[in-house]
Amino acid sequence: MIITTHDPMSGELITPDEENHKNATYTHPLMPRLVTVESVTPLTARMVRIRVVGEDLKSLRSVAPEDHVKVFFDRDAQGAPVLPGVVGDRWVDGRSMTSRDYTIRDANPAEGWMDLDFVLHDHGVAGRWAGTAQPGEQLALLGPRGSFRVKDVFDWYVLAADETSLPALARWVGGLRPEAKVFAFVEVNDGADEIELHSPADLTVTWLHRNGAPAGGTDLLEQAVKSQQLPSGEGFVWVAGESMSIKPLRRYLKNDLGLDRDNWDVDGYWRRGQADHDHHHDED
Repeated sequence: MIITTHDPMSGELITPDEENHKNATYTHPLMPRLVTVESVTPLTARMVRIRVVGEDLKSLRSVAPEDHVKVFFDRDAQGAPVLPGVVGDRWVDGRSMTSRDYTIRDANPAEGWMDLDFVLHDHGVAGRWAGTAQPGEQLALLGPRGSFRVKDVFDWYVLAADETSLPALARWVGGLRPEAKVFAFVEVNDGADEIELHSPADLTVTWLHRNGAPAGGTDLLEQAVKSQQLPSGEGFVWVAGESMSIKPLRRYLKNDLGLDRDNWDVDGYWRRGQADHDHHHDED
């Protein structure tokens, strides 16, 4: 898992805004970035990995598995990407631009590259673009703006994701210590959408197949998390996927299991029927 402990440009230690023994929050300088597609690699039947490169990536900070960038799809009259405007560390033209949030799957600021994983579909601007992307194309990015890092101090982890949050789950498991026990649940359409997950931890992965049911229209993740017998010791539960389908898990983890708020996170990455869902609106 990528952990940038020092600013790539200045070399200064990246210190959190707030911190306790379980987690830490960070704010990063808001940086527009112009990048170029270097390669497009199929991962599954419906997912590709796109590597982008550029000098602007050499200032990239990435502190946590859920760190994401905004990818912009606006073009000027000549077909060049339109960079988002930032004034006084604030994004000023957000309402007029077309963007989608994507997790940083992997990156190397020193070498100036970043990997983003895209789910292919024909009903969204990002999925359609990824299906035809070619090396040499340029994109505008913004961020990451901030990070929420869960420290690897827990005895066990339950991690649940669908395709949209699978890159973050992959980063999660890749950075956990060997003695941690991890139960991962991943909802995909079928076996053709499964990928290999690598982790130094004691990892058990369960793939949940929709088998043609609409994405976000099942309770597969909810039932998987509820049915998992939790080991002894202190743990952390992270769930990310379609906003409404995972919403009942907030109440379950908080009220039924009685977990402390620093021991769980349920994050709606997208919402059926809504473009560019803002996951911050789902927070309790």
